[in-house]
Amino acid sequence: MSLKSRIQEDVKTAMRAHQREQLAALRLVTAAIKQKEVDERIDLDDTQVLAVLGKMVKQRRESLEQYEKAGREDLAATERFELDLIQNYLPEPLGEDELAVLIRSTIEKIGASSIRDMGKVMGALQSQVQGRADMKSVSQAVKTQLIS
Repeated sequence: MSLKSRIQEDVKTAMRAHQREQLAALRLVTAAIKQKEVDERIDLDDTQVLAVLGKMVKQRRESLEQYEKAGREDLAATERFELDLIQNYLPEPLGEDELAVLIRSTIEKIGASSIRDMGKVMGALQSQVQGRADMKSVSQAVKTQLIS
């Protein structure tokens, strides 16, 4: 079953079970997927759905941080719930060691030798770490390995 189908089935299940909070969060996910499909006039595959979910996770983390700074625990709780729900659809996150090994092997495979090759390394890594690691931390790790 594709990721998109799984999400749609979970929407139906939440509707039947009268789980309003979960249904609202799932509808946000399906709306984001549908928006991407309409904008690009394509039917998203699992990789593209993961990209949409990754973007949503990033947005939720940033919002959560802002709400916590502002002392808005009610809004922060909603963001936490949505973040947890979206993360259930993402693959298992990469550990630091796994990520370091993946970066090292990609650098060797590409033959990157300086910070100027960072774009090539990031491009090659993106499909492998999509939804499994925060791209900001991946970028930092790549930069660290290329400098040393």
